[in-house]
Amino acid sequence: MTPSAWALTLAYWLHMIATVVWIGGLAALSIFVLPAARRSLPAEQFALLLADLQRRLDPVGWFCLALLAGTGLFQMSANPNYAGFLAVHNLWAVAILVKHILFLVMTGLSAYMTWAVLPGLSRAALQQASAARSDQPAAAGERLSRQELRLLRLNLILGLLVLGLTALARSVT
Repeated sequence: MTPSAWALTLAYWLHMIATVVWIGGLAALSIFVLPAARRSLPAEQFALLLADLQRRLDPVGWFCLALLAGTGLFQMSANPNYAGFLAVHNLWAVAILVKHILFLVMTGLSAYMTWAVLPGLSRAALQQASAARSDQPAAAGERLSRQELRLLRLNLILGLLVLGLTALARSVT
């Protein structure tokens, strides 16, 4: 194998790992972890869990996003269908363009969740616990919880669409 073939193989492998970790994390959180934790934990413990999850998952998620961007650009530049920036001349280029637009939307949603929704949700849960009203959910906390779950699920759906566009692009090469 030539060095460029090794580099491309490594890029594909890293890209797939980052995809599995990121999409798998979104799926696990939105379908299993957060709904179960919200139902079964008192507000203070839920807030602690959110803070711990964010502290552990945010660096992994952002690393995966950076790895996806870097390896994806490398793969794209090595593809014979790539004719240059915004050169949309075939089905492959359309699929890649839409994929990148969705990726940017997902990145924006992730940033909003990381720096707005999750800290607000943690604050609301801690305020609720300190006010000794853990049996009655606070309106702000409930609103943020629903928003967080909607955004996670939206990101998951967008991620699945990105995977579908990847499959489409690979099928026409």
